[in-house]
Amino acid sequence: MMEFDILSLSACSFMKKPSFTSISRCHHPRGFSLVELLVVIVIMTILMTMGAMGIRNLTGGKGTSTALANTEAVFAEARATAIGRGTSARVLIDYRDINDQSNYLRRIVIAAQDIDPVTGLPIATWSLASRGYTLPDGTFFSLNLSKRSGNGVAAMQPEMQTFAKVSDAGQYVVYEFNSQGLCTTPGATFVIGAGARPKGSAPLINGAAKRDFAGFAIWGNGETSTFRNPAQIGELSTLKNF
Repeated sequence: MMEFDILSLSACSFMKKPSFTSISRCHHPRGFSLVELLVVIVIMTILMTMGAMGIRNLTGGKGTSTALANTEAVFAEARATAIGRGTSARVLIDYRDINDQSNYLRRIVIAAQDIDPVTGLPIATWSLASRGYTLPDGTFFSLNLSKRSGNGVAAMQPEMQTFAKVSDAGQYVVYEFNSQGLCTTPGATFVIGAGARPKGSAPLINGAAKRDFAGFAIWGNGETSTFRNPAQIGELSTLKNF
C-alpha cells in the first residue's frame, strides 16, 4: 500500500501544471532592440544596392557583346551582297535626325548601288538591301572612337547618302565594299558602347559605362577582326560623348 502511494505521488508530481511564471518565460522571448533593427536594415540596403549595380553591369556588357556579334553579321551580309550583285554595297549607320530616339546612331542598314538595266553599269542611286538591325537600348555607335583607317587618326564622319526612295535619303556614316567584296577603307574600325542619350542630344558616356565598349576592324579583304584589348578601342578616360 505504501508503495502504491509513493508511485501515485510521483505520478502526480510529474503531472503538476507549470506555474504562470514558467509559461511567461517560454512564450515571451526578448525582442530585437531598435539598434539591432537599424543595423539589419542598413545591411539589407547595402546588399540590394550592390546586387542592382551588378545586374546593371552584367546586362550592359551582355548587350554590347550581343550587339557587336550582330553588327559583324551585318558587315558580312553587306560584303556578300556586293559580291553577289556585282556592285558596291554599304553599311550605313543612321545619322539623319538627332531627335529620333529609335534610329539615331542605333539603326544599321545595308544599301546596294543600283544598276542600269540597259547598260548593266552602276548608277548614282542606291536602294536598301536589308531590313537592317537596331542596336539595343542604351547602346550607340561611336563617331569619336570609330576610325576611317588603320592609322587611328581620322574619325568616321557622316555623309549624304542618296536613295532611289527619297524618304530614305539623308546623313549616314558609311562603310563600303566594292563588287569584289573588298573594303574601300581598309583598316577602318567600328566601335559601339553603352551610354545615355537625352532627347535632342548626342549620347553621353557615364563613368559606369566606360568599360562597356567593344569594336572590330575591317580589313582590306572585307573580313572583320574583333578587338581583344581595350587599348585597341581608344582612350575612354577623358571621353564624354560618342
